[in-house]
Amino acid sequence: MNTNILSNTVTPDGVSPEPRSLKAALVAALLLAARRYLKRKPAAQPELLGRAEFAAEMRNVSERIHADHLALLEKLEANHRELLAALERQSDRISSLEAGFARLDERTTK
Repeated sequence: MNTNILSNTVTPDGVSPEPRSLKAALVAALLLAARRYLKRKPAAQPELLGRAEFAAEMRNVSERIHADHLALLEKLEANHRELLAALERQSDRISSLEAGFARLDERTTK
């Protein structure tokens, strides 16, 4: 039996203590990292908006919506005029075709 305290002694199960302490250190490091990443961050306080600033922003939004609405109405009117012009051209063409068929019919019935 060795009475020296600093002597290298073999553990009862034959495993050296270094791998156990290394595993314990790794587990502790993982737990610390998980705690750090999962910790809730305090929510940032939103900047308070005054009544006048809010009213100005709402007026700007309303004006943009109104301008977009007017632009859409202008496009709709332009498309409507274009469709009416195309319809007029088609009706003129149909009228001329009908007149041609009527003349042809008159010639063939005699």
